[in-house]
Amino acid sequence: MKSDLLDALRTAVGAANVLTRDTHDLAAYERDWRQRAHGRALAVVRPGNTAEAAAVVRACAAHGATLVPQGGNTGLVVGSVPDDSGTQVVLSLQRMNQVRAIDHANLTMTVDAGCVLQAVQQAAEAEGLLFPLSLAAEGSCTIGGNLATNAGGTQVLRYGNARELCLGLEVVTPDGDVWNGLSGLRKDNTGYDLRDLFVGSEGTLGIITAATLKLYPQPAATLTAWASVPSLQAAVALLGLAQQRLASGLTGFEVMGQFALSLVDRHMPQLRVPLWQTAPYCVLLENSDSESEDHARTQFEGLLEAAIEQGLVSDAVVAESIAQAHGLWHIRENIPLAQAQEGLNIKHDISIPVSRIPAFCDDTDALLQREIPGVRLVNFGHLGDGNLHYNVQAPAGADAKNFLIEQEMWVNQLVFDQVARYDGSISAEHGVGSLKAEHLTHFKDPVALTMMRRIKQALDPHNRCNPGRVLLP
Repeated sequence: MKSDLLDALRTAVGAANVLTRDTHDLAAYERDWRQRAHGRALAVVRPGNTAEAAAVVRACAAHGATLVPQGGNTGLVVGSVPDDSGTQVVLSLQRMNQVRAIDHANLTMTVDAGCVLQAVQQAAEAEGLLFPLSLAAEGSCTIGGNLATNAGGTQVLRYGNARELCLGLEVVTPDGDVWNGLSGLRKDNTGYDLRDLFVGSEGTLGIITAATLKLYPQPAATLTAWASVPSLQAAVALLGLAQQRLASGLTGFEVMGQFALSLVDRHMPQLRVPLWQTAPYCVLLENSDSESEDHARTQFEGLLEAAIEQGLVSDAVVAESIAQAHGLWHIRENIPLAQAQEGLNIKHDISIPVSRIPAFCDDTDALLQREIPGVRLVNFGHLGDGNLHYNVQAPAGADAKNFLIEQEMWVNQLVFDQVARYDGSISAEHGVGSLKAEHLTHFKDPVALTMMRRIKQALDPHNRCNPGRVLLP
């Protein structure tokens, strides 16, 4: 067995693309991005095309081995690393990184699943087009992983999650068959939508090997503004005003709590965080205009003047250059890194109806501070689509590692109960992985869970694809 499987894998992809512990350091494939888990793989296999990926799946099926699909391994819910059994095969898609085609008239791009997100953005830009999916890990995450987790990011407000940006998929099934669904059609009513079934399934139903993605015309101008607001309620009202004034031009609306920004100021003073000391929250807005920069600036300035008159904004700055705009976004994107430098923390990726976010935060802040005196809350995220990264930091001076060990289960229960109370979701854009699989059994509708298990049983009856992720046995 073990040697027979390795021989079959080497036949499928070539000996140089089957990595084992005997000859290679596998740590980069076996540890998750947050260093929460360190598994042990039988082998890491790196196919170069779809046929090789299918051959790997068939070899594993024939030898009874389970597979863990992996892209950039930037996930935050421990969903793309092997367990510690030493029997699982990591199927790395990183060698499958080609842009297959760009169709200008159809506004689509077909790419391998291992394409890094930033490379896809750049390929679209080189053709005068836009692929709008954007997130902090875009320099290392891959399209396959983005689709497998239905990634969100900073422009969901205008363009939607990864699901909305995908028109078709190519998938290797758990039996090693290849489904070619790479249609660039926007209308196709011929039965069940298999694309939507695989998007967000986290590799538990099959392996995404390629995708056809939506493209858009490049905007004539993109402007960024940073505003301090007196409350979360004011931020929600500002969002409504911005939607009214800018309509579809509003492509980004991020909120950042004062403590979150204080961490960036403390650990990355070179970024020069504006306005954070004067208000409990700051908001980052992006306006993408189809006419001109002058038109965009006039719109932005009119919006901010009205917001200040209505008491929704205390102060604001509009970036005067691309470099300044990048600098403002860099502050937002570095909040997680600054929090990591502050110490280990308990992360939450939640969504709440936008209208209920102020009440949720008021109630949950008070609850946590009552239960854990001195606890610090790092609250930031995509207010425009109701997604908060509601993270919990140990009290100042406390041992962060012990805090994580002793309090994580209790804090998660408190926060998730509050999320349910406010009709939200415990996972907005990061997925479920293994980190939230147990919680899903308590916070997902039981009928939905039954249907999900039936789908898993129908497509992967032997539980070969990413077992223990999303759905527990």
